[in-house]
Amino acid sequence: MFFKKIKKTLIVILLTLSIMPQITLAYSDYIVAGGSNIGMELKADGVIIVGLYKVSGFNPANEAGLKVGDTIIAVDNNAVSSISEMVTALDKAPDKDNIKIEYLRNDTKNVTSLKLIMDQNGTFKTGLYVKDSISGIGTLSFIDPQTKIFGALGHEIIEKTTGEILDIKDGKIFSSKVTGIVKSENGNPGEKSATLFSDKILGNIEENTNKGVFGTYSGNIDTTHLYKVADANDIKTGKAQIMTVLNDEEIKYYDITITQLNNKQKTKNILFEITDDELLEKTGGIIQGMSGSPIIQDDYIIGAVTHVVVESPTKGYGIFITNMLEEAEN
Repeated sequence: MFFKKIKKTLIVILLTLSIMPQITLAYSDYIVAGGSNIGMELKADGVIIVGLYKVSGFNPANEAGLKVGDTIIAVDNNAVSSISEMVTALDKAPDKDNIKIEYLRNDTKNVTSLKLIMDQNGTFKTGLYVKDSISGIGTLSFIDPQTKIFGALGHEIIEKTTGEILDIKDGKIFSSKVTGIVKSENGNPGEKSATLFSDKILGNIEENTNKGVFGTYSGNIDTTHLYKVADANDIKTGKAQIMTVLNDEEIKYYDITITQLNNKQKTKNILFEITDDELLEKTGGIIQGMSGSPIIQDDYIIGAVTHVVVESPTKGYGIFITNMLEEAEN
């Protein structure tokens, strides 16, 4: 009797397992490989302190306990997400000697009191250098033609002064063309020079993570470069190509050799070396602005360029494309 009860229980469990829905990923089997040079503007989720200065011999921000890297989120109980909102709140503050400042430091909310100091011209000063956005260039990695989700860079955008990943409110990507190249040398990575067309918006940025910048693409989607998404098991060492722009808006393929694969990490999955004579002649190796360049092997899109080996810029790292796609869905 006991055995029969166990048997019935097992049958119920097995039936339950068999009807549970399978977890499936939403990204498409085939996606558009990018390769185009893009401009980016990311708006911070608050106002970032990037420097302090003295006013008439005093340092009001320092006395308030504020530091470089803090993010101001409210002034006198008024939420602020831009410099203009912060200036407006400061102007309206009735007591310039005691302004309530709410800020984040290491994701912890803090409150302090800031005293404004009048300079020699009769203008109130905070003693703060601040910014609320970051702009730059990179390479578009992919567009999912079904969901219109895009990914770029393959790594996070860092605020240079603080050295921290930028917490963003939103942002945009827009057209760009490459106007020049500074070649890489051992110990000194080069870079692309580019013209940005901020009026030609291609999409909205929604995430800035250690696996890339992601959002919704709003431009025309050209399916010329449509590739099957490679699973990590499909990828092998040996010959491959990267897609990137070195002049104007022309996307070209350049030869590389994949020397090592790492399935255990979430970012630096592919170690490769550039073997293309034209690319080496023009750039000396991986250069800044190349981050996000799609990596193609056979008929698959397998990853995107992320980092240069500084001591030997002909070598670089890439992230598996599946890691970027999975991150884009979160």
